[in-house]
Amino acid sequence: MTRPAAVGDLSSYVRGLPKAELHVHHVGSASMRIVSELAERHPGTVPSEPEALRAFYEFRDFAHFIEVYLAVVDLIRTPEDVRYLTYEVARELATEQQVRYAELTCTPYTSVLRGIAIEGYTEAIEDARVAAERDFGLVLRWIYDVPGESGIPAADATLGFALDHRPDALVGFGLGGPEIGVPRPQFKPHFDAARAAGLHSVPHAGETTGPETIWSSLRDLGAERIGHGTSAAADPDLLVHLAERGIPLEVCPSSNIATRAVATLAEHPLRTFVEAGVSVSINSDDPPMFGTSLNREYEIAADLLSLDAGGVADLARAAVRASYAPDAVRASLLAEIDAYSGG
Repeated sequence: MTRPAAVGDLSSYVRGLPKAELHVHHVGSASMRIVSELAERHPGTVPSEPEALRAFYEFRDFAHFIEVYLAVVDLIRTPEDVRYLTYEVARELATEQQVRYAELTCTPYTSVLRGIAIEGYTEAIEDARVAAERDFGLVLRWIYDVPGESGIPAADATLGFALDHRPDALVGFGLGGPEIGVPRPQFKPHFDAARAAGLHSVPHAGETTGPETIWSSLRDLGAERIGHGTSAAADPDLLVHLAERGIPLEVCPSSNIATRAVATLAEHPLRTFVEAGVSVSINSDDPPMFGTSLNREYEIAADLLSLDAGGVADLARAAVRASYAPDAVRASLLAEIDAYSGG
């Protein structure tokens, strides 16, 4: 596919394109508007004034990003806060990004640690999900994420939340947080149990560490999709394995730049993945924190891959096919993309 000369036309096309989002974090999706409202409810570390909030989101490195992220998590203190956050994130995904289906990565452990009972947390996200589908036509599903830096206690608790308090829309079990110093094999029993219960294995891997973390996630955690997987580009054998096994990478270009996982967009390995035949989906990760949006990530991907509108539509289709959406939702969204793209 060749990139059109009229970049503005492509931007307009992307804005209207129906999409699925597979790698986007619950708290990390909170826009300036949402965070400001929560900061006014709970004054303290996080500023509520927009300019100060933008400065607050300027990250020095991945460790600083985690620090800022957890400061925002601290604003989520009641089930009402959880419900507000979830519903408003859904509103913005649907109305601003034309997202029809999203798998939202939630980290209930951090909320329960801050005093929200898991029963209240689950009721809040499910109530918001049902309301969002009714009001915006957005279908939400959940991935429960283990914060790796909190170790086995967090994994034990998250597995318990997933199995003993399972929300209707839970489809996946993930692993996030820092990768350095957090070996994947220690979480094997948790992922084995989650997979036995019918949940999909979707850990982050290879974002700030090398290909071995990805290999370990495949070998020890039974990963069916890989969050980021940036360093896979350094291992030709891994690329062949991912392509042959049909294991998609959830690619988040702006996030990789913001956390210094990749130095510049020109060096981003997205083209390497595609040329190796690896399935990719384009995602926004923590969009307001990284000053981006899903629309912007599609524009970046189009530029990196020299795509025209048809190629961008193919990216949208790839995300749907890599999703764990119900069959009817998947078919409906693919048909909508086809109708929009004329193909």
